[in-house]
Amino acid sequence: MYLRTDKFKHTRKMALKTFVKISQVNNLTDARYCAGMYVNWMGFSLEENNANYLSPEKYKEITDWLSGVSYVAEFEHSHPENILKTLQAYEGIDAIEVSQEVHIPMLLNTGKALIFKVSIQSAEDIRELIAKAPGFKENQVTVLLDSSIEKLSEEMISLIADLSEQTQVLLGFGLDASTLETTLDQTGVYGISLKGGTEISPGLKDFDELAEILELLEVED
Repeated sequence: MYLRTDKFKHTRKMALKTFVKISQVNNLTDARYCAGMYVNWMGFSLEENNANYLSPEKYKEITDWLSGVSYVAEFEHSHPENILKTLQAYEGIDAIEVSQEVHIPMLLNTGKALIFKVSIQSAEDIRELIAKAPGFKENQVTVLLDSSIEKLSEEMISLIADLSEQTQVLLGFGLDASTLETTLDQTGVYGISLKGGTEISPGLKDFDELAEILELLEVED
């Protein structure tokens, strides 16, 4: 496993049963709650045209309250040159997440861990990733599987398990509190990815779905 490198800050003991990344964090309520639940990675969208975009000022305002969590800069379309230019305004970024596979080679030597976020539409998309898995593992690229699919089919579970045996995978869809532990066991993924979101009003947010999964993953003292 290669998430635990010197590129990351690990100043506390893991208190969740699996590795957890929170994506699209854009408010202090989400950030403080998730940090308090001992998530490992906290992702922020740094593209201005994204609905969850976080300005350098807002990023600093949020992260000044946090400790013991690693920060991920999330990009969908930006060219690597623009990504690296953007990061100059954000202190403490540990990893870069991209959705364009062609951008990966241009970011391998940045000193940041890399995450490749893939939108899964069908089982065939996972098969294509399996074929590329040795390259991802060699370059220490974590594969994050995302999708609008709500329930994992048996075929997808089997394919994700195959992919997980060959490279490091975070599962970002098909997650349900009632079947979460079974899904983790069957797929063998390294961890999961959950989404934050916009507050109803400052300091007021419905945490029900997010909290249900995180609380299920808590390690009892």
